Amino acid sequence: MLLAIDVGNSQISFGLGEASPSDPAAAPDASVWHSRWRLPTHLHRTSDELSVLVAALLELDGFAPESVDRVVMSSVVPALSPVIRATCQRLFGSELLQVGPGVRTGLALRYEPPASLGSDRLVDAVAARTRFGAPVVVVDFGTATTFNVVDGSGTFIGGAIAPGVGVAAAALAAAGARLSRIDLTPPREPHRLPLIGRNTEQSMRAGVLYGYAGLVDGLLRRIEASLDAAGEARPTVVATGGLAGAVAPLVGRFDQRVPDLILDGLRLIEALNRSSE
Repeated sequence: MLLAIDVGNSQISFGLGEASPSDPAAAPDASVWHSRWRLPTHLHRTSDELSVLVAALLELDGFAPESVDRVVMSSVVPALSPVIRATCQRLFGSELLQVGPGVRTGLALRYEPPASLGSDRLVDAVAARTRFGAPVVVVDFGTATTFNVVDGSGTFIGGAIAPGVGVAAAALAAAGARLSRIDLTPPREPHRLPLIGRNTEQSMRAGVLYGYAGLVDGLLRRIEASLDAAGEARPTVVATGGLAGAVAPLVGRFDQRVPDLILDGLRLIEALNRSSE
């Protein structure tokens, strides 16, 4: 089986499932993931500690480390990459494939310099283009909110990076002496989230969530207008990431929502590089 690992600034996401077929153009299928886990990202976590945690997660869902024969990783936290590598070597006895320079993705880039593009943004774009075609725009709601644009030819042409909604909420609480952290749990019925708060917590939730929805809506409108001016068709707009549930329902411009799109992209990239061996 394949273990896909996405190391983000706030969380490490794991997906355990079947390796992709040799045809990397095959669309991702959510059913291939038997288990998905998330751990908080801690810069000082050791490989010993992480080995215990990953082994426990595997055992909890009825899998042995020996069942994992392939590992692929995307990381935007360089300090943790060697820790993950040591963990995989210890548990699975094999090296992992890390998305980066020299790894085949099947996606053309128009980004300068190419090596500066975050691997998470690249992997999101690979998965979205394969699954939904092109043009496509992926909005990934994480520590940062990234807008990733693939044009009609299937080329990654860039995007935008904004502070994440969690970062914005934390900064507001830290800067206001009488303000506290607020709950960003996705509202069950977004249309019932008060726009005019009747207490401080409601007011902060309204300002952060509706304000952030306005930011996302405004950037998407401008991206779509830019693509239209270049003669592109209207792109499919996809929401993903751990905080998508808090904001995406308030925006109303998303065609698809795939919480763990990056795991699908990692699976596709692993298959593409395996087929070239």
